[in-house]
Amino acid sequence: MAEIIEKVEQIAKKGIPRRGIVKEFKEFINRGNVVDISVAFVMGAAFKTVVDSFAGSADQPGILGGFIGAIFGGNQPDFSKKYVSINGSHIEFGKFATAGLNFILVAMALFVVVKLYNRFRDSDDAKKDEGPSTNDLLLEIRDELRAQRGDRG
Repeated sequence: MAEIIEKVEQIAKKGIPRRGIVKEFKEFINRGNVVDISVAFVMGAAFKTVVDSFAGSADQPGILGGFIGAIFGGNQPDFSKKYVSINGSHIEFGKFATAGLNFILVAMALFVVVKLYNRFRDSDDAKKDEGPSTNDLLLEIRDELRAQRGDRG
């Protein structure tokens, strides 16, 4: 136990080397994942406005709401104000239905985007894999050189 206390005291006397906060922040930002996540977050926020204009929001019914209104009587439905009243308490299922519809539309759109991205990425990988790899070429060169010298090993 005394050895541990001595080591702690030695470290305390020497001091712990401190890095600058700017340097640590720079290392944190340059870790790639942070930048990727930031871009994804901004793209998701921008994509939400597109989905809201199609599916609708609390303020406006959107394109889908307009079509539903045109089919069922010309009025644009506003699901966000629909509720069920039980013992004087309002259960607002309309807001939940609108949010659920928006979520399903975003999920479907992202699914399509990811599928397209994977298709393009896989086609690029297939193009790269058409020819022999560098290692295969080097092995062929080695075997040719050995054959020319008469080596068998």
